[in-house]
Amino acid sequence: MSSALHTEQLSKRFRRVEALTGLDLDVPEGSIYALVGPNGAGKTTAIKILMNIFPPTSGRAEVLGTDSRRIAGRAFTSIGYVSENQKLPNWMPVGYFLKYLRPFYPAWDTALENELVEQFQLPRERKLGHLSRGMRMKAALVSALAYHPKLIVLDEPFGGLDPLVRDELVAGLLDRASEASILISSHDLAEIENLATHVGYLEQGRLRFSDEMATLMARFREVEVTLEASPAARDTWPPSWIQVNTAASVVRFVETSFDSQRTASAVREAFPNLRNVTYTPMSLRAIFLAMAKAGRNL
Repeated sequence: MSSALHTEQLSKRFRRVEALTGLDLDVPEGSIYALVGPNGAGKTTAIKILMNIFPPTSGRAEVLGTDSRRIAGRAFTSIGYVSENQKLPNWMPVGYFLKYLRPFYPAWDTALENELVEQFQLPRERKLGHLSRGMRMKAALVSALAYHPKLIVLDEPFGGLDPLVRDELVAGLLDRASEASILISSHDLAEIENLATHVGYLEQGRLRFSDEMATLMARFREVEVTLEASPAARDTWPPSWIQVNTAASVVRFVETSFDSQRTASAVREAFPNLRNVTYTPMSLRAIFLAMAKAGRNL
């Protein structure tokens, strides 16, 4: 499968701060790829390099087969980019703003523009500066979708929005998913879990894992082991076990490479006095929190 976005050993340094280190990222064509991670993980830095807002310190990135350092001008007629802190011309009414943009995009679809404006219930006559944050994000999304981009890049689009607005934005994205690849950075993990086909976890500038969503959900489990007696103290555990906690005769941990037979065998080997064991699937939010607390490369 070809890639809509591809990076090789991509790094970015701001003086003494290493914001991004050796990022190898592949966003398959046609995917909805969620890039998640704690604040300061490097998500926005990676996106700004891809959009040629920042140059990389080292490594390389390709966007729709083009070196990111050459993304400019007409290249953006194939890319829809919306940022959390995107600046809009506050003095422009919504309708005038969209009319102003049309000549810059040869594939601008006025019928689609009208459909999206109606779907998002945007008031064409109202100035952008007089809109709520949610309505401004809707206007920005219309301006990024109306020309049928091959790639849609969204940097924290859901932050601070109420659930109804988030649902409306997600619905608008899903309607366009069949014709575009989507990269989305967000802390709204509940929305991401229902939206993404792939997910990558970025921490301290490094990509800790990148998986199809179904694969990721299959390999993480919360494990609770009940023993006949308190376990013997030990310094090491299998490398795929994180957040191992012991309380009396109960041991709890997160298995990051779950396999029913292999994991069961490892549990029996670690706990000869095993009484019972349960394996519970985890939400994306639970996986995110487990990784953030563990702070280790898996």
